[in-house]
Amino acid sequence: MHIMEGFLPLQWCIIWYVISGIVVIYGIMQLKKIISENPEAKPLIAVAGAFMFVLSSLKMPSVTGSCSHPCGNGLGAALFGPAVTAVLATIVLLFQALLLAHGGITTLGANVFSMGIVGPFVGWIIYKALKGKINSTYAIGLAAIFADWATYVTTSIQLTLAFPGADPIKTFTAFATVFAITQIPLAIAEGLLTMILWDYIKKLRPDILLKLGVIDESEVPHLNVTPSAGGE
Repeated sequence: MHIMEGFLPLQWCIIWYVISGIVVIYGIMQLKKIISENPEAKPLIAVAGAFMFVLSSLKMPSVTGSCSHPCGNGLGAALFGPAVTAVLATIVLLFQALLLAHGGITTLGANVFSMGIVGPFVGWIIYKALKGKINSTYAIGLAAIFADWATYVTTSIQLTLAFPGADPIKTFTAFATVFAITQIPLAIAEGLLTMILWDYIKKLRPDILLKLGVIDESEVPHLNVTPSAGGE
């Protein structure tokens, strides 16, 4: 997914930087609010960022100028909302660009937009829609899968906008099809892994999940915690 350094035309680099920058600034404000209201959530924020860093570092070759890998962005979105996840993704993508030659500085805005904003937003919507209707473990699994797929659909759109060719529809279909070969099974595997991690967090610190308002008391009836505002 990470579009490599120097691949996008300058105008698209600027556009994605501006759009992503606005969301990241809002995310920093949300992150400060969450830490202020729930300081005990700091380790969970670190876990969400580390999970994204590790999974999105496992890249394999894909279409020219890009690659395929899990994203790890559904977990942070469900826990803290898409704007905070955009902040985590910016840190992750910046380190990967500088230390792993994965992605790039000029394409950072575009990569943040796909993996840090659109993907998490879709995952957050999925989790919110399913919360309280099914067990949160299944909800987080589906959120992770759809966040991953949304990330790659967005990347396909970004590449099509930059290089539309004679027929943009055919160009988008070509990008999306190549990504789909690896990304459909990768996203399902990511969903299962996210479910395992979620269950571990739920057993270890259900009180934090309750305070963030991301699970219902029915899942941990032995606890009595007043939910705070949590993520968006």
